Amino acid sequence: MLIYTAHRRLVYVGRLISMAGLVVLLLGVSGAHAQAGGGAQGSMDLTTAIRQVAKQTIPAVVHIEVTERQTVPNPFSPFEQEPSFRYFFDLPHNMPKNFKRAVKGLGTGMFMDAQGHILTNHHVAGGAAKIEVLLANGHTYPARLIGTDPKTDLAVIKIEAKEALPSVTFGDSDAIDVGEWVVAIGHPRGLDQTVTHGIISAKHRRGISDPSSYQDFLQTDAAINPGNSGGPLLNLRGEVIGVNAAIASQTGGFEGIGFAIPSNMAVYVAKALMAHGKVERAWLGVSVQEVTPEVARSIGMEERKGALVAEVVKGGPAEQAGLRQGDVVIAYGDKETADASALRNAVAVTPVGHEVKVTVWRGGQQQTLTVTVRNLAEASKALLATAGARLGIEVHPVTSQEAERYGLEPHQGVAIARVAPDGAMGKAGLEVQDILLAIDGQPIDNAESLADLTAALQPQQRITVLALDHRSGNTGDVQVVIDLPTPAASHAATTAGGVLAA
Repeated sequence: MLIYTAHRRLVYVGRLISMAGLVVLLLGVSGAHAQAGGGAQGSMDLTTAIRQVAKQTIPAVVHIEVTERQTVPNPFSPFEQEPSFRYFFDLPHNMPKNFKRAVKGLGTGMFMDAQGHILTNHHVAGGAAKIEVLLANGHTYPARLIGTDPKTDLAVIKIEAKEALPSVTFGDSDAIDVGEWVVAIGHPRGLDQTVTHGIISAKHRRGISDPSSYQDFLQTDAAINPGNSGGPLLNLRGEVIGVNAAIASQTGGFEGIGFAIPSNMAVYVAKALMAHGKVERAWLGVSVQEVTPEVARSIGMEERKGALVAEVVKGGPAEQAGLRQGDVVIAYGDKETADASALRNAVAVTPVGHEVKVTVWRGGQQQTLTVTVRNLAEASKALLATAGARLGIEVHPVTSQEAERYGLEPHQGVAIARVAPDGAMGKAGLEVQDILLAIDGQPIDNAESLADLTAALQPQQRITVLALDHRSGNTGDVQVVIDLPTPAASHAATTAGGVLAA
């Protein structure tokens, strides 16, 4: 099974770009004359309800076309010094290591307000050099990027229009039930104003793609196809309860397993982007793992739930509040903690500086502690120190000279400043001045993103690092085995599943 990200991209080099990751799309199912629960409105005819939702929402849904500038490695660069290649292919001296090309992409968005703010996906609008928005009435406007949040795959763009702009209404995604009917509107494969419907198949789907991202997807069986990314998923009252984001598919098209970002998470992120251009997240100062049945039995828990604390950052909020390695967080604030991802997501949407009651299972009984969460950005030094210990390196941002020399984009990769010969990276053969570009296909934008990616690594885990050799300028994949120390709390902590930083 493959996970695809959504919007359709067309490459101006005569072929489609091969992409690993998510395909963002929309929904469709059957059920013409069934009866559906209409919430406060009571029972209603499904066909009538869908027609009303479509008529109400279509004017607020927009078609987005983006143009990106991509850097493509020169395929002849590795053979620049080979005389035979130079002769037979007539290669010039001082060939560029990279070429630029334009890539067009299609996606969907929705008006959040009458001021022209549009909610869509990061993978639709993030990194776009040009954004154009087509309204339902046929009018086209240029748009500018207000802010983007890769960790939730959300973005906000804005147009300036003198005409009246309709907007969607957001509902409570926590209140929707499995089996409830939903309607999707978008532009699959460029087909404007497409309306489909289905049901909610499951809730709280996590770990679908990047383990270091904030995921809490709604799953739907509705048809989702390329071009629907960023479109609304609505209940039968016409309220947006999700933003379509991804599908599980072997073909890249609809196979009945689609995912949408819950509206509660989307609204929180969108408001932060509109206010500050970025999302300010809270930090608890722990790394957590899943609680397996074996772990639950060993610590006297009757059911498997919560998040096992694998590490407590020295000087962090959790340590100051009294959390310990081996504790199991079973409640955060006024909500029970289902698993490690649930804790991570809950911490992320907590206002910085806020006091939170954290209930833990320790020594066979519950204890409640009070934690004052801090800004995640302020914790970068501690996170970087942890990342350095796990990888056996120290890094620094790529300088402008290095970026120009190797043809890198701004904020692409980090350079190795020091490497321990007996560390994970040293054993893999990486050297000082080599540049790290990605881990397991996830790009490294800066030192903080490197720390974030390594927070999810397990002991003896094998990862694939995309690195640039500082001697030749060539890039390639390097296999690295992470040699993390076994947590002292218990052996179970080393086998409890993926580690997530909160």
